[in-house]
Amino acid sequence: MGVSSSKPSWATSEATRASMRANRSRDTKPELALRRATHALGLRYRVAARPIPAVRRTADMVFPRQKVAVFLDGCFWHGCPSHHRAPTANSDYWSAKVLRNRTRDQSTDALLADAGWLTIRVWEHEDPAEASTRIASTVRERSAFKRPAA
Repeated sequence: MGVSSSKPSWATSEATRASMRANRSRDTKPELALRRATHALGLRYRVAARPIPAVRRTADMVFPRQKVAVFLDGCFWHGCPSHHRAPTANSDYWSAKVLRNRTRDQSTDALLADAGWLTIRVWEHEDPAEASTRIASTVRERSAFKRPAA
């Protein structure tokens, strides 16, 4: 028994709606692969955390001491220049949705930069080993920068 609403659904069918609602917001296969690769390099991090608690933006991996926030962006949801294909069904809705996501991503990057954070964005299609090496390099560089001289 469903709850009816006066607002029409964004989905073109109930099957589409069910499929899209089943998409995970965290612990996706690309996220798990990136976290495993990063962990294997000896780095420890917080998962699905807000870099700035007062700002309602959640990063996939957070390195609080180094002020590094990692976002793993899906090619469809964030409009990957290499892989994004606009759907033919309900294209106006999805084009606007991707644009809102990209605008929010830019806003998030600016908010974090203003607070002294560095944002790393990884596309879901990137090789996890290469991306984790890039993350490790950045985190270690920022760790060395913050360490007092002995």
